[in-house]
Amino acid sequence: MSLVHVLGFWFKLGNLLWLPCCWIVSVISTNWFASGGIQDTKVALLGDGGKMWLRCWEKISGCSFKIHDNYYQYIGSKRVTRTWWRMLLVTWVIGWTMVSAWIFWYMGSQATEKRKEALANMCDERARMLQDQFNVGMNHIQAMSIFISIFHHGKNPSAIDQRTFARYTERTAFERPLTSGVAYAARVLHSEKEQFEKQQGWTIKRMDKLEQNPVHEDECAQEALEPSPIQDEYAPVIFAQDTIAHVVSLDMLSGKEDRENVLRARESGKGVLTAPLKLIKTKRLGVILTFAVYKRELPSNATPNERIQATDGYLGGVFIIESLVEKLLQQLASKQTILVNVFDTTNQSHPISMYGSNVSNDGLEHVSHLNFGDPFRKHEMRCRFTQKAPWPWLAITTSIGILVIALLIGHIFHATFNRIAKVEDDCHKMMELKKRAEAADIAKSQFLATVSHEIRTPMNGVLGMLHMLMDTDLDVTQQEYVRIAQASGKALVSLINEVLDQAKIESGKLELEEVQFDLRAVLDDVLSLFSGKSQGKGVELAVYISDRVPETLIGDPGRFRQIITNLMGNSIKFTQQGHIFVTVHLVEEVTNSIEVETESLSKNTLSGLPVADRRQSWKGFKTFSQDSSIPTVTSSSCNSVNIIVSVEDTGDGIPLEAQPRIFTPFMQVGPSISRYGGTGIGLSISKCLVGLMKGEIGFVSIPKIGSTFTFTAVFTNGCSNSIEYNSQQVKNQSNSISAEFQGMRALVVDPRSMRAKVSRYHIQRLGINVEIVADFNQGLSSIIRANAVYHMVLIEQEVWDKDLSASNLFIHSFKKIDRGVPPKLFLLGNSVSSSTENTTTSGIDSPSVITKPLWASMLVASLQRAMGVGNKGNFRNGLVPSLSLQSLLLGRKILIVDDNDVNRKVAAGALRRYGADVVNAESGAKAISLLKPPHHFDACFMDIQMPEMDGFEATRTIRDMEQKINNCIQHGELSIEAYDNVSDWHVPILAMTADVIHATHEECLKCGMDGYVSKPFEAEQLYREVARFFQSA
Repeated sequence: MSLVHVLGFWFKLGNLLWLPCCWIVSVISTNWFASGGIQDTKVALLGDGGKMWLRCWEKISGCSFKIHDNYYQYIGSKRVTRTWWRMLLVTWVIGWTMVSAWIFWYMGSQATEKRKEALANMCDERARMLQDQFNVGMNHIQAMSIFISIFHHGKNPSAIDQRTFARYTERTAFERPLTSGVAYAARVLHSEKEQFEKQQGWTIKRMDKLEQNPVHEDECAQEALEPSPIQDEYAPVIFAQDTIAHVVSLDMLSGKEDRENVLRARESGKGVLTAPLKLIKTKRLGVILTFAVYKRELPSNATPNERIQATDGYLGGVFIIESLVEKLLQQLASKQTILVNVFDTTNQSHPISMYGSNVSNDGLEHVSHLNFGDPFRKHEMRCRFTQKAPWPWLAITTSIGILVIALLIGHIFHATFNRIAKVEDDCHKMMELKKRAEAADIAKSQFLATVSHEIRTPMNGVLGMLHMLMDTDLDVTQQEYVRIAQASGKALVSLINEVLDQAKIESGKLELEEVQFDLRAVLDDVLSLFSGKSQGKGVELAVYISDRVPETLIGDPGRFRQIITNLMGNSIKFTQQGHIFVTVHLVEEVTNSIEVETESLSKNTLSGLPVADRRQSWKGFKTFSQDSSIPTVTSSSCNSVNIIVSVEDTGDGIPLEAQPRIFTPFMQVGPSISRYGGTGIGLSISKCLVGLMKGEIGFVSIPKIGSTFTFTAVFTNGCSNSIEYNSQQVKNQSNSISAEFQGMRALVVDPRSMRAKVSRYHIQRLGINVEIVADFNQGLSSIIRANAVYHMVLIEQEVWDKDLSASNLFIHSFKKIDRGVPPKLFLLGNSVSSSTENTTTSGIDSPSVITKPLWASMLVASLQRAMGVGNKGNFRNGLVPSLSLQSLLLGRKILIVDDNDVNRKVAAGALRRYGADVVNAESGAKAISLLKPPHHFDACFMDIQMPEMDGFEATRTIRDMEQKINNCIQHGELSIEAYDNVSDWHVPILAMTADVIHATHEECLKCGMDGYVSKPFEAEQLYREVARFFQSA
């Protein structure tokens, strides 16, 4: 297992996300930029920047798909093993757990730093305020020392006494809010002590005893205090604020702290502080700020001795630390959030607590330094939060959230990996199954081709020999036997064709031709095919094509004929009475014309029986929906022809439970249906063919009433396209058939308008003008008052049989009309036997009978026989007369190449009937030797499947040989006289095979063949191919 596979997995995962994005954007951009004719306009609107973006996007998409293909080619097949994936997943989880822990630590430390910063800000703020307030008091005390120097020592006598000092300090106490009292001690030398005490009236008392044994205020009396011990000088308090009046007469130099304070104050000339001490009487902790009072002004650079000599006294201010800090904290709203402690840290090893306690639940502490103006004394303010730090919920939730997201992503990757592995496994299995299915499909196709070839080869011989047998002298019974054998053989061939068509549909190999054809001639052929069955059942069979449908269309006539044949064949099977009616209109007619939509109402049907409403059969068509336009076709809209065909019958109908699966292959509506025969795949094939024709198919069926199948198909208008097709032949043939009837007039007697409309359609195709009447009386009136002569009168069988007396009266009246040549009478009937019987038993001159269904060639033949005009021959199914084929094939030398002797005899016999000179060859090699120029063959029928050398290889060899000879003749390397003065040798080669799957028309053209004939074939098929080629030549 290498790193490339791990990286390949991540690339695969990213590619899974990248490819859908590329696909979506490419689809949007493709649809936007490549929308038919407006592509250039849209690109022009984008400008140069848009074009550049489009080119870049195409390159990026192309590179992405190339990388994707290369990855799956070289790496994708080697999947990451589960062991490596588990290791990768565990590494992922551990890594993100560590990342989550680091995030928790980082965010927690950030919260702690913010807490420290907040504590420092609050502590520094309090320290700064305390310091500022203390400095204000210190400045006032210093100013008072100047006041005493001026008014006490500068006046003689002094302007200040105890009472004045007390009143003054009381009234100015608001200027010193943090001091609890102010006192002044004079400097008294030992020599001046006695005089000083007499002047003051009290004895200087010592202070050290009070400091050692402090007493309550009530117990403190001047008489109880001891005199100050003998010393060089004294500092008794002479003035004091009333709040500390008990310190009057106390010697400041007798106390330890006060002595040090006084001595430092007079030496430095600045205010000095004592260490924290308990005050006399109050027992509260405080400090004393002392300033020296000098006799005169001293320079700033005075020496300590000069300062000592100039000292007159000492002014001190008492500060109670607790009150000082409490007053400060009361000014702050957040005083309860932190605990404040003030320390004297002059002795770092034994700091003295001046305020507060160390009781706190938080270990976080901040120290702010205090500067009270005494450089000897050091003070600090230590702050702590009153409560512990809260839980860092933001850090907890963020880290846990990131860890959960990472775990979810890991789970998604894990699930994606498992899914990819499963999809790859399924893909491998599907590829294997696909290969097996393709192999099975190929095997099935080969099997069908082989079976088709093996069945068609003998069937070709059977049908061909039966066809030639019919041309011999046979009695009636023998002819019946031959016809039955032919019908059975054709039924077997039809079954084979349907199975092969279904196989083509399943393999997606069914394609349509694009040739020009006459739609009306195709339907005439189908009518002739089913005419015998409809006449035998007495069911009326009719076709009506709208005049707006073009004469010629371009499409696949064979597949269109197959659809109509399937639908009409089903109708013939299940219809015992009534009618089968085929109509063809343009879709625009059905959409815009109410008349066409209402033709199928029960009061106006072909036979008078009720039918299923055909409008319900196309109810679900997209063509008729309001939100959808007519389907687009490859040709221009002006040349496209969208037709709609309906096949209506009055048969048994389809059971309701079988209607949802009617288009399912091999489905029959019930067990009883099997008696009619068939494979059950005709409708399935028809639906596929309709889809290939860009159409839709639907049906409506009512049990015991009948069914109507409707489909649409898109063709190209053949009249507006110039392709290689001799349309003049079709026109000439139509003109030759109906030229003798041009300009004639006919009268049709039929009370049913729909049936009369069909009769008029077929008669008008011959160039005859038609008038319709409902009964005999209207017919006689029309004949009598008509300005022009009627050449024929066609009476519906139903009118004739309804009242024979009225029919006789009409005949007698008809004979009395003297208009020169009397009109010829015809009877339109569905059955020959019934029509003949009714006309012969009437006892009068019987009219000529024309048996339905009507189609052009049959109607022409019937009118010619009865009226004695034109060619009295009976052209079957509109085929070209035998005389024309004989003149076409007479003297033609044709080579037939087939390894099967029976097939050679069938083809040779069919061609020799019309004067062709046929030469047989049993192999491709012999055909090559016979067709080597110069030769005298006019055409060649080449079998495709032959041993040693098949027809494709033989044809390619012949074409190469002809090409070489033609090139040599053109370059003068060979003499044209040696090759019968022919400079361009190209013998027509027509494919002839029983393999209808592989021997397609495209493959034949690719190898150089000129046409294609499938086996088994009838003689007419051979004639058409030869005639088409010779005519085009």
